[in-house]
Amino acid sequence: MFARDVMRARQQELPGQKTSDGLDDLDAAALAYAEKAEGATESARAALREELTRMCLPFAGRLARRYRGRGESFEDIEQVARLGLVKAVDRYDPERGSFTAYAVITISGEIKRHFRDKTWGVHVPRRLQDLSLEVGHAMMVMTSMLSRTPTAAEIAERLDVDVDAVLEAMESSAGYAPSSLNAPMGGEGAAEFGDLIGDLDGDLELVDDKVTVADLLMRLPVRERRMLALRFYGNRTQAEIAAELGISQMHVSRLLTRALTWLREAMLSDTPPRWEGAEARPERSPMEVLTTREGGMVIARVRGEVDRDTAERLRLGLRRAISLAGDSPVVVDLSGVPLLDAAGIAVLVDAASAASVADVRLRLAGAQPYVSGILTVTGLANLME
Repeated sequence: MFARDVMRARQQELPGQKTSDGLDDLDAAALAYAEKAEGATESARAALREELTRMCLPFAGRLARRYRGRGESFEDIEQVARLGLVKAVDRYDPERGSFTAYAVITISGEIKRHFRDKTWGVHVPRRLQDLSLEVGHAMMVMTSMLSRTPTAAEIAERLDVDVDAVLEAMESSAGYAPSSLNAPMGGEGAAEFGDLIGDLDGDLELVDDKVTVADLLMRLPVRERRMLALRFYGNRTQAEIAAELGISQMHVSRLLTRALTWLREAMLSDTPPRWEGAEARPERSPMEVLTTREGGMVIARVRGEVDRDTAERLRLGLRRAISLAGDSPVVVDLSGVPLLDAAGIAVLVDAASAASVADVRLRLAGAQPYVSGILTVTGLANLME
């Protein structure tokens, strides 16, 4: 009651007194609001609260202007100041002293809290936020006093803190308004700031997998390797692969599935599983050699894929054709061979050697483009018709 009596006496002694902000005495208005609100109804109290708040709005705006030029728009600061004013009005107790002093503390605290919690570009501990403000103020004052920028040691001595703390605060202050990654580094069309910042290379994690897969691919038969290359590097469809290899699309699908399953199992195990060859795949395209005598020559028609699983069958068939030739030339018809691997090349070299020993002329005919390319680079081009 004593504080209320003192304020009432001050109101009577200083009628029409103005505050330093050029406003009517807020203490007198707040005391009158408190007395009228004591016995008023809820609606009347709300009207009195709104009236006092409207009266104090210029005062809140005056306080907000003190914080202009700190990187935040004045409209936002003023809005925060008005929020602090509302809190001051709601929490005002005449028994505790001057409303004006209480409003200044409440509004200023709300504005400072806004700057601390809402305006920093990155999260910085409150201790560093407060120290950054002190360091900034000390640097401004000491720059004026010394006519130069003070050192971290000089600022630490003035604030009575460690030099490391000052350096940390100065570094943290950069987090208040971080630079945009889209800021241009030069004229129009120049690189952006973000382009100069390094990043983790996600491909590094794939190096081990790529090396492992490359080694495992070399353990597959040439047919499977070629099919995988056509499918995943050449972006060929299964139908296109089937047409190039001379097999059915369903057969291509089964072979790709088997190869990918083996690669997956081999990648997940320390010891790669055994690759099951032709003897384990009943769906394989059979390879056969049909030998006939036509027009004074022996023709060995080869049909099917020649790989390490069928190379021995081709070797036996060509040896038989050479043994039946006598003085007649032997023509190896390769038009029905869609695929020929290293084992097949070795068989043809062996057949050429056997024909030379037997003094039989050996010729290769009808090779498909893929097989023809292999024969050319392996030194058998002289046998091709």
